[in-house]
Amino acid sequence: MTKAVALLGTGLMGAGMARSLLRAGLAVTVWNRSAEKARPLAADGATVAEDPGSAVSGADVVVTMLFDAESVGAVMAEAVGSLKPGAVWLQCATVGLDGVDALAALAAKHNVPFVDAPVLGSRQPAEDGKLIVLAGGDPSLRGSLDPVLDAIGTRTLWVGPRPGDGHRLKLAANSWVLALTAGTAQALALTRNLGLDPQLFLDLISGGGLDNGYAQLKGKAMIAGEFPAAFSLDGAVKDAGLIAAALRDAGADDRLMTAIHEQYRAAAAAGHGDSDMSAVFLAHGRENTQ
Repeated sequence: MTKAVALLGTGLMGAGMARSLLRAGLAVTVWNRSAEKARPLAADGATVAEDPGSAVSGADVVVTMLFDAESVGAVMAEAVGSLKPGAVWLQCATVGLDGVDALAALAAKHNVPFVDAPVLGSRQPAEDGKLIVLAGGDPSLRGSLDPVLDAIGTRTLWVGPRPGDGHRLKLAANSWVLALTAGTAQALALTRNLGLDPQLFLDLISGGGLDNGYAQLKGKAMIAGEFPAAFSLDGAVKDAGLIAAALRDAGADDRLMTAIHEQYRAAAAAGHGDSDMSAVFLAHGRENTQ
């Protein structure tokens, strides 16, 4: 039975996931490249490791929640030799399809059981243990992973037996989230720039068939000009690029996602990369063109 978990990457999502694991009674060791982001977790009961190898050395399950495929690959290449026999690698970061293949190959090279398990949700669901996990991998590993999956999420959907199956569904889900947020930003900016109060747009869709809780949440932040990060703009730029690449590789039309990617990229390039993804609204400018 899983008793000890190592979590590598304690940023916006990883820190909340670590606290959820601790609340479930698991022994948790954490590591982060920027150590100051990991140290506060000691007050919650986590052991803070100085390097990836020492973080994973006693773990039954290793969870990676770093920014991208390159960072996950570099850290696990350093840590993999310290894994104990039978330890399972649960890869939760969104790294794209090529990234999953590369990480699965690294795991296979070292005979490490590997499950691709990106998560759907943002900072608060991670803190509350209410993520949705989209898993792809050997179903025989489910029993050893259930304590971890039950701690970090309200639901785990086993998408398929191949590493990468979880990512295929995650990229589709994120394509919808990114399009919804960017579309809300465009509608509010157009309402404003045509000389109306942008709140009128949210009022218009409220309670009807066009309404959406996420659009209301992000739309209110856009109108207020307040963007505390639940999911960062830099993360949205990364994911939009991965989705556009997946569309091209699948032979699908990538023009819509490429345009959305450019909107997020423009807002991040203006200095808002650490802000919430709803800051894509700033790509439309601040001035009322009335």
